[in-house]
Amino acid sequence: MLDELVQRATAVRKNAYAPYSRYSVGAAIATKSGRIFEGCNVENASLGATICAERGAIMQMIAAGEREPIACAVVTGGEDGASPCGICRQVLAEFAKDMPIVLVGLGARDGETGHVVQLADLLPLAFDGSALR
Repeated sequence: MLDELVQRATAVRKNAYAPYSRYSVGAAIATKSGRIFEGCNVENASLGATICAERGAIMQMIAAGEREPIACAVVTGGEDGASPCGICRQVLAEFAKDMPIVLVGLGARDGETGHVVQLADLLPLAFDGSALR
């Protein structure tokens, strides 16, 4: 499943709109039901309006009526891949306290496919709805 997520994230990365940073990102999220949702970053001249690839994929998932992500892949152009930003970590944690996230850099040396981290390790003290009750 993780390999398919990486393939889908790699493919959708080509659709990214990143005229300002030239930093294209693709993401793919698998759900408990077996469906996969994709997203790519969409920049805006008002940089705060930029949407990251991971949040784009989550929005697609929610719009389709899904609520249970089980894994995510994030593909960038560098050698080592890149971790989701803090906002994306928080949004992912809203729907899954922990899940594997594959980080892939397309510039990696031959034979290297990225690495897997756990969402809980990236955001160990996630803010959740229990604080609002």
